[in-house]
Amino acid sequence: MRRNIHILKNHFWVTVSMIVALLVGAAVVYGSTLPNSWYQTRLAKATNTNAAGTATVSAVAYTSNDQEKTAFLKVKDAVVTVQNLQKSASLSDGADAFDSQNKKTDSSNYETASEGSGVVLRASNGTADIITNYHVIESSAKIQVVDANGDKATATIIQSDANQDLALIRVKSAAFKQVATLANSDKVVTGQNVMAIGSPLGAAYSSTMTKGIVSQAKRSLTASETNNHTVSVIQTDAAINQGNSGGALINESGQVIGIASSKITASAQNTNIEGMGFAIPSNQVAAFIK
Repeated sequence: MRRNIHILKNHFWVTVSMIVALLVGAAVVYGSTLPNSWYQTRLAKATNTNAAGTATVSAVAYTSNDQEKTAFLKVKDAVVTVQNLQKSASLSDGADAFDSQNKKTDSSNYETASEGSGVVLRASNGTADIITNYHVIESSAKIQVVDANGDKATATIIQSDANQDLALIRVKSAAFKQVATLANSDKVVTGQNVMAIGSPLGAAYSSTMTKGIVSQAKRSLTASETNNHTVSVIQTDAAINQGNSGGALINESGQVIGIASSKITASAQNTNIEGMGFAIPSNQVAAFIK
């Protein structure tokens, strides 16, 4: 009998303990739901809840320190479009040609036969000397240069060399003020980042920059590849298109390491080729203009 009474007492206290625990638990849960409870305050801090329901904007602005952007700005205004002008078709043989001898020659007598690029290397006293490819100005009746701002000027040939595919032309205009700096091309290494700046497809796309690497610092092109003679060039995979000829190939410091001159688009087996452009080394350019 006493044993049964002891068991009943144990059950009684266990039941009481469970009821007390449930009441305490319920009180804690209820208290945590109150607006100013410690739990709600801690939860708000942990989740960074914006009570107003609006986005928080950081006061810190992103500033770009891209080397490519800085290099482009150093050279952009020194790279120009070079237009090869030919006599207009209206000035053909016969009466029209005879009459034209008694007329003042102006830009209306010419039309653009082809377009390339050029790089201003010297500027002083209202004149500027521009390096370009020989094939850009070859057989031209007149040469016109257009800068990045659209200013135009007529150019004359100072010196040219078909074998090196280089030509130095001069404009008498104070508009062409920005001058590019030639780097030491002997220090160019395979794998370094480079950018090509020029006018692919002509003045409509002037100041176009493409990026790549030096695929081969010193590449020899054979006479059969150049249709002239063997030359040493810088090979790059930066996009070079028709109109880029005579433009700048620059390093990340904004210095000209080469003058874009050609690209391979197909092999002898008519295989399409991508990313094989070539530039005349800047040291060869420096020796030429001296």
